[in-house]
Amino acid sequence: MDAWLFLLRWFHFLAGITWIGMLYYFNFVQVPFFAGAEPAVRTGMIAGGLVSRALWWFRWGAMLTFITGWLYLLHRMAQFGVQPFFATSYGWAIFMGGVIGSLMWFNVWFIIWPAQQVVMASTARVKEGGQAIPEAAARGARSGVASRTNTMLSIPMLFFMGSASHYAFFTPTARGAKIAMLVVFLVILAIVEANAVVGPATPDKASAGKKLLATVKGTFWAGFVLSAIFVVVIKIIFA
Repeated sequence: MDAWLFLLRWFHFLAGITWIGMLYYFNFVQVPFFAGAEPAVRTGMIAGGLVSRALWWFRWGAMLTFITGWLYLLHRMAQFGVQPFFATSYGWAIFMGGVIGSLMWFNVWFIIWPAQQVVMASTARVKEGGQAIPEAAARGARSGVASRTNTMLSIPMLFFMGSASHYAFFTPTARGAKIAMLVVFLVILAIVEANAVVGPATPDKASAGKKLLATVKGTFWAGFVLSAIFVVVIKIIFA
């Protein structure tokens, strides 16, 4: 059992580093570069296979992270028992980190990747002298907001994962407090996700939340503020 859990954690780390590394590459390197590059350069990088190769590592890194993470979490619950597991700060912290990571995985596979397939197909058409796919620009904008949302969420996600073993910042007590904390946690995540998937995603029509994520600096600040909100709310509930 110990060897199995170690292998799960090992591959979870490897896949997670690959996934988040590619996420940061897209948001910190590729997107800013594309913003100032000539159209021919962007077209060449997309149609030439660079973006599709990066997206392959990106989405499958997310998938392996998701699978190994939940296998590890479920084995831990089976090992200690569900109630004892959620009676510890470790259990709640790693569970909440896993929920955030699962939302990020959902965004990768069901928002970002489908949208990028349309963008790449449109670019291939244009390179061959055809017309761009009409919805490609809107789908690309939606993908961008979802990607920035994942970048923001990665900050509290990594906080919870790291705090599970190294910083017991709260101790669950009464059942009512646990339920209240979980409900508030999920409501905050729902608001964050709604900002990514609801309403226009173009910069000229974007909401305040989307405009905050339009820059790397704003995304970083949003991630740290979101982490602080989670910690403060949890502290208040368990006070």
